Amino acid sequence: MNKPLRIMMVAGEHSGDILGAGLIKQLKVIYPKAVFSGIGGPRMLNEGFNSYYPMSKLSVFGLFEVLKHLPELLSIRRQLRHKILAEKPDVFIGIDAPDFNLKLERDLHQQGIKTVHYVSPTVWAWRPKRIKKLIGSLDALLCIFPFEETYYQQTLVPGFFIGHPLADQYEQPRETEQAKKTFNIRAEKPVLTMMPGSRLGEIERH
Repeated sequence: MNKPLRIMMVAGEHSGDILGAGLIKQLKVIYPKAVFSGIGGPRMLNEGFNSYYPMSKLSVFGLFEVLKHLPELLSIRRQLRHKILAEKPDVFIGIDAPDFNLKLERDLHQQGIKTVHYVSPTVWAWRPKRIKKLIGSLDALLCIFPFEETYYQQTLVPGFFIGHPLADQYEQPRETEQAKKTFNIRAEKPVLTMMPGSRLGEIERH
């Protein structure tokens, strides 16, 4: 009798929880008996995910907040690493949260665990040297923007474009004029988009 697929994941914030829940839902279609565990939020838990720690423990933002919680974050990552190596899942999937996940993925990959990172770090925009942390650490990097796959084709990182999860949920106006009509905005009016992020700390500070 085949054992159920065991998939361990880590999501560190609200947006990662949304992505993780969607990924679990799709994977269960292909692997209905798969077992999911690690660190996740309420949406992932609703899909049957078993979270070893509250996701809120990882949802810290800003230098001072990170420093304040650094000992606990390092302890959680260390304990989780031991647990993953002991359980030997079929694959580990880090969902965004690169500051927490990339080091964990490298350690696991070196120990023979298959590793996937979901959402490319913005190495193409800033801190490009982070790409060194990706090389040799991942079996796959799942990209949500098409240009990212092209970018990684010039490197040793196995990047694959899988689409943006919100693209299927909302109609995407491609032109400014069309977008203004869609949202009933007068053509001569300027539009300012505010995107504060998904972390409570970001919203409170900005």
